[in-house]
Amino acid sequence: MTRPNWPGAFIFDLDGVIVRSTPAHILAWSHYLARFGLRLPPQQIERAMLGKHNSDVARAFFGDGLPDHLALLHGREKEKLYRELMAPRLEESLVPGVRQFVQRHSHLPLAVASNAEPENVRFVLEGTSLKRYFRVILTGDDVSRPKPDPEIYLKAATLLGVSPYECVVFEDSQTGIEAARAAGMVVVGLKTTSSELAGAAVLIDDFDDPALEMWLQSYRLAKATGAKPEGTGRSDSAGPASA
Repeated sequence: MTRPNWPGAFIFDLDGVIVRSTPAHILAWSHYLARFGLRLPPQQIERAMLGKHNSDVARAFFGDGLPDHLALLHGREKEKLYRELMAPRLEESLVPGVRQFVQRHSHLPLAVASNAEPENVRFVLEGTSLKRYFRVILTGDDVSRPKPDPEIYLKAATLLGVSPYECVVFEDSQTGIEAARAAGMVVVGLKTTSSELAGAAVLIDDFDDPALEMWLQSYRLAKATGAKPEGTGRSDSAGPASA
């Protein structure tokens, strides 16, 4: 079927997609854990936190039996440290080209869908003056099941008024890619966090990578001619996969 208006929407993860925040998150966890006598190598902290909800990260450090209220408390206290560390370097931490890309495609419905804490999402989008470009902003508090469940991406598409199959998602984690593909969406993978992102239709270094616009043009042409573009993992008539 012809898709003359593809893409219908762009949906962005936050950390690693809009802002290069991984080093600051690692440092914030390192400082926070040190308060409790836990001194872990950065690599171990990074493995525990990438693509995970804060409560799950806290349990990785403090034990699986950590009660919900304490897991939430640890996460919120750590995020305060993160924002303090990021505040003076927020603009320079934007993923290269993201501001220009968002401005260039601001005629499309744009959304942010992130597992991140609401305060962090607001901090980044308001602090960089990018918030005005996004019609929908969803955080981990807006869904009952975080990524890799597709709920947050399906909800974003619904609120944007766009079919999931017309959405392009920008992700930097395997967890996020799994969520987007389970929602029936095509994924652009950013190698800001990892270079191994199975399931992404195309991999880019950042939004200045010429491969991005080239891929968008070729994908748009394939959609318009009714061909099945590479990278969807299913036909447009299929329903979302279950997570």
